[in-house]
Amino acid sequence: MLNRLKNFFLIKLGKTSLEELTIKACMEKGMKVGKNCHGLAASTIDVAHCWLIEIGDNVTFAPQVYLLAHDASTKRYLDYTKIAKIKIEDNAFIGARALIMPGVTIGKNAIVAAGSVVSRSVPDGYIVGGNPAKVIAETSNYIKRHQSSLENSKVYDWKWTIGGGITLDMCEEMSESLNNEVGYVK
Repeated sequence: MLNRLKNFFLIKLGKTSLEELTIKACMEKGMKVGKNCHGLAASTIDVAHCWLIEIGDNVTFAPQVYLLAHDASTKRYLDYTKIAKIKIEDNAFIGARALIMPGVTIGKNAIVAAGSVVSRSVPDGYIVGGNPAKVIAETSNYIKRHQSSLENSKVYDWKWTIGGGITLDMCEEMSESLNNEVGYVK
């Protein structure tokens, strides 16, 4: 059944394999993606209703985010599936394995904590987390706390990342120096 469903959507989208079903293909079907977005390729997009998804500028997606613009829980009882738009506004951050449900707007400068199930819209400038996701804090206060924390924390530049060529010795040094502490990497 699952393979038949996948093939149905591939044919409807004019594709022959899952590898061809890309962000570009979703955009060709009407999904809107702004400028300077990061991490969307590591997300799962509701291909069946991708044209109901709108993503603003400067949005970051951590790995394995799920964007779901439909909810089939009504199908058995009503013979209809609920569908609604997902809007993710400018400068939002969506944490790893967060699930964004249909009808949700993630406001500007909002943060969704990792693992959250977002079934209600998130106001501009707020952080939400949990299942179901609830407001935790204001983004501005969260950033102020970390700006203050930066002054007394271990800070690493880009060379301390995989992209920057971190060595095994550096990995060990970082691990030892961050024993029960928070640090920051560029």
